[in-house]
Amino acid sequence: MRHPAIFLLLSALLGLTSSSLVAETIHLKNGRTIWAEHVREIGAQVEYEIGDDSYSIPKAMVDRIEAGGVAPQASAAGSGGGRELPAFAPADNTSQDSPVLKKIVHDGEVDDTELSAVERSANAGTAAAAYFVAGKYEFDHGNLSKARPYLESALRFDGENPSALNYYSVLLAKTGHASEALTYAERAVRASPNSADSLTVLGYVQYAADRDQDAIRTWKRSLELRPDPMVQSYLAKAERDASAQAGYSEKESSHFTLHYEGEQTSESLRGQLLGTLDSEYDDLVRELGVEPRNSIPVILYTRQTFFDVTNAPSWSGAINDGKLRIPVQGVSSVTPELARVLKHELAHSFIAQLSAGRCPQWLNEGIAQLVEPKPLVSGNRLAEIFQAQQEIPLNAMEGSFVNLSSAQAVLAYAESLAAAQYINETYGMSDLQRILQELGRGSSAEAALRAILHSGYGDLEGELAKYLTSKYGS
Repeated sequence: MRHPAIFLLLSALLGLTSSSLVAETIHLKNGRTIWAEHVREIGAQVEYEIGDDSYSIPKAMVDRIEAGGVAPQASAAGSGGGRELPAFAPADNTSQDSPVLKKIVHDGEVDDTELSAVERSANAGTAAAAYFVAGKYEFDHGNLSKARPYLESALRFDGENPSALNYYSVLLAKTGHASEALTYAERAVRASPNSADSLTVLGYVQYAADRDQDAIRTWKRSLELRPDPMVQSYLAKAERDASAQAGYSEKESSHFTLHYEGEQTSESLRGQLLGTLDSEYDDLVRELGVEPRNSIPVILYTRQTFFDVTNAPSWSGAINDGKLRIPVQGVSSVTPELARVLKHELAHSFIAQLSAGRCPQWLNEGIAQLVEPKPLVSGNRLAEIFQAQQEIPLNAMEGSFVNLSSAQAVLAYAESLAAAQYINETYGMSDLQRILQELGRGSSAEAALRAILHSGYGDLEGELAKYLTSKYGS
């Protein structure tokens, strides 16, 4: 039997794999449910498919499998490598009833031939609407790199369309262009000044661009027009941030803006922190072949303020939510351990840049640990866990680790490091980069692994088990 902690983790994460209309329902013994398109039992495993992706879990975890059923709609969540997008429903002034627009997306993909025909034969307004439909479809399906040219074409035909401006603003912010996104978000508000949706988007972009006070004012205006619990939660977080940083000073380097309270840190420590971060920034550029486009905010907190602002789990040493948030109470110098924490958190910004914020958490944390660098000290224990088929499936670790207990987090991080280490030693860092780039182009994690490593989740876990046994097993 699996350890109770593993059941708890799967209860928290596997239940998030549901998608749209599907054919079969897997009921797990821990009470969770997985909706899948195709399910089959192969030996001691149950394999199932969702879209183009295939997954596998031990049969011992399954209570029963039923044909039929409709999965509930999953809520959107942030990637963990950047600030989450507030819920919003942008004002859409395109008529979806138009026969022309209905031809743009069919059979699960955008028809570029139809788009070209609309551009040649229709007026500018219809062409803008057609390209917006294509861009919105790709955006809604997480394919940001595909959405961008469609939305740019929509704005080329109609540069004042609030819907296209909103989607394009969010796309830019999510892909590391928050400063550039401000221009488009502000234009959307000018075009539709009483739109709560446009104001919500502008607040998000301002928050992503480290303009918290502006975001607070904008979200308050949005809430005056229309109450929204999600916007209220983001406003509350921004206000906690602003309150914690009241009276803070700033110090800049070539890549970072340091926010600190003068009494809590010495000038020497602040200089060491920025020097260490700049050096690690250069290391990561060489290791990952990319660099974030904007200056990265770094905020130093007392330990209590850190947890008050971030609501981070007790086991967390620092947070990167688009800003590096670091508790430094009692720290007088940058120790080797603190330097590794800084590089780990900084690596998330590079990973987000390469993957357009779409990296699954196991790979995100695996690469971040790999470049610290952190040794896999639990290799022997992991080998035993994999031999006993008690590992956490990688596909169950695509979401955030933030709600895990300390024990669950230890196992999740160890497996993540082992997977990244295996890929690096077997295929090379360049293939890890290529996986991230494939994710950034809109591929799912399963598809990205197959495209670069020619192995899906099931194959990778089998290879990882052999690797751990060979390298660390007795």
